[in-house]
Amino acid sequence: MSKKVVTFGEIMLRLATPGYLRFWQAREYGATFGGGEANVAVSLANYGIDAEFVTRLPVNDIADACIMDLRSHNVGVGNILRGGDRMGIYFLETGAVARASKVVYDRAGASISTVGKGTFDWKGILKGAQWFHWTGITPALSQGAADACLEAIRTAGEMGITVSCDLNYRKNLWKYGKTASEVMPALVEGCDVILGNEEDCEKVFGIKPEGFDAAATGGEVDAAGFESVCTQMMRKFPRCGKMIVTLRGAINANHNTWSGVLYSGGTLKQSKRYDITHIVDRVGGGDSFMGGLIYGLLAYPEDDRKALDFAVAASCLKHTICGDFNLVTVAEVENLMKGDGSGRVSR
Repeated sequence: MSKKVVTFGEIMLRLATPGYLRFWQAREYGATFGGGEANVAVSLANYGIDAEFVTRLPVNDIADACIMDLRSHNVGVGNILRGGDRMGIYFLETGAVARASKVVYDRAGASISTVGKGTFDWKGILKGAQWFHWTGITPALSQGAADACLEAIRTAGEMGITVSCDLNYRKNLWKYGKTASEVMPALVEGCDVILGNEEDCEKVFGIKPEGFDAAATGGEVDAAGFESVCTQMMRKFPRCGKMIVTLRGAINANHNTWSGVLYSGGTLKQSKRYDITHIVDRVGGGDSFMGGLIYGLLAYPEDDRKALDFAVAASCLKHTICGDFNLVTVAEVENLMKGDGSGRVSR
């Protein structure tokens, strides 16, 4: 597929404890790279999309290794700017059963937080693109990052490019004197496709489904109850033509149910629900959903339900893969969509 998608945000060094070790048990860490928008770009590149990732990284060997890693996944890196002092880092402790996973961030002062309006030549970067994607993590990093993101969104809108966002609310990131509720509306109003979950919509915009408590679901999620969230979001942001909500039922740290709904044109479409009984790594699950959704909407432009099913199946597979990146192919996703979830050896 010859479509071009541009994503913008932060990529970090990921340091994960081996297996299920706790931080204070670990004597070594597995080093990989990851970040919301970069994860989406890797997914799309795996599916044959011309994917370009835009960020700012320092001039050092770790950043060089990161760029080489992105290149190895066929992600375009030609518009990554170099400068600033450091890459962000996050530490991951993978949970098990009743013990939740933990993430510790060390990203203050990262190069991406020093960008601002005018840092990037968005008209040049977006030339020939069909799609621009960002997440709510980027404007949480600094006022300058929020300004650069807004500039990109408005430029894409002026150029007739589809704009998508993953609301991705992270309360611990908003530390520069502004709240998500203050900053996000101006950015989200420029979006054609919005992805979120019940917490994102409630914490940022005060929008929530009636009679729903994520902590009390025991893995059972009534998808129809989220239609009110979608309709409220689309009334608030009239440019939005498709509102998608991911539905995760957390039975324990290793066992989740996973599905989604897509609301468009007055109709709510519900995906198949997957029962993921053994989670290998759920970090990047939402990003893998977004990557699958963008691919699905580009590949099946007249079939929202098929696009949604592709996104859910792709992200279901991500839960079986270590690392942030969803290293699966279109054929593997489509096989799962057809019902082949047996895990039998392919010979």
